[in-house]
Amino acid sequence: MSEKVNQIFRVSLFWLFLVLILITDFISAPLALLAGIIMGLSLGNPYPLQLGKITKFALQASVVGLGFGINLTQVAETGISGFFYTAVSLAVTMVLGLLLAKLFGVEKKLSHLISGGTAICGGSAIAAIAPAIKASEKEITVALGIVFILNAVALFIFPVVGKYLQLSQEQFGVWAAIAIHDTSSVVGAATSYGEKALEIATTLKLTRALWILPMVVFTGLMFKTEGKNAAFPKFILFFLAASVVHTLIPGLENVYAGLTSLAKKGLILSLFLTGAGISLSLLKTISFRPFVQGVLLWVLVATGSLIAVIYLM
Repeated sequence: MSEKVNQIFRVSLFWLFLVLILITDFISAPLALLAGIIMGLSLGNPYPLQLGKITKFALQASVVGLGFGINLTQVAETGISGFFYTAVSLAVTMVLGLLLAKLFGVEKKLSHLISGGTAICGGSAIAAIAPAIKASEKEITVALGIVFILNAVALFIFPVVGKYLQLSQEQFGVWAAIAIHDTSSVVGAATSYGEKALEIATTLKLTRALWILPMVVFTGLMFKTEGKNAAFPKFILFFLAASVVHTLIPGLENVYAGLTSLAKKGLILSLFLTGAGISLSLLKTISFRPFVQGVLLWVLVATGSLIAVIYLM
């Protein structure tokens, strides 16, 4: 296949998949990332000069859109217990991530992205944290890949484990909200478990998502020690503003649902773009150690939170 024909085929396939993401609902976040990676490794990136900036914008815009799905009043109704669960799980996850990074020798920025994505809400947290530490495209890609692979696994195994252990609706809802990275998979797992589990998991997940802002602030302070002023991602303020709008202006649920749906589409789209930017030369620079850190961190968080909900609830 000549280079010209290969380029036409590559561009056509690229746009075909983008259209499928936009007009269908069967392409999940993990599938989009996997498809992008397969394309990047087999056919190559069709837009090597523009894709990085487009991907960054898509991720940030998606984070802002997800803010319209957060009602601060609803989050407040979870009370002290909801705040306690999310605060403790976040702190423990970040500490464990730091210890595992030191144990396996994982680079500081990459480790922070993996830990932040595990602690809060997967790709959204990584997108918010990355500008604050000036993370490279490779670091963002690796962190997203690890988090979403585990997120996809959790979607399938959590309901099975919950039913095997005969967890109550309340127990499963709390466990899913703490231990599953991405909102869509939290909702998907809880939906298959029951109505009450879905209600609790969704509400606690929204509480967990609000930690994005303090995490970005903490990250900025933490990485100033390297002699650089961390760039505060201004788009995170729009994320908070979107949640405030949802809270203060009721009666627009259909509008907010539509914006949130578009944001989730945007996140899936950005994951495909991220995957398409992966090349063989890039993979050769990726160590196996970050993946081991991500897996062990997730297993420890999932196991620890499971034990907690069994014996403390």
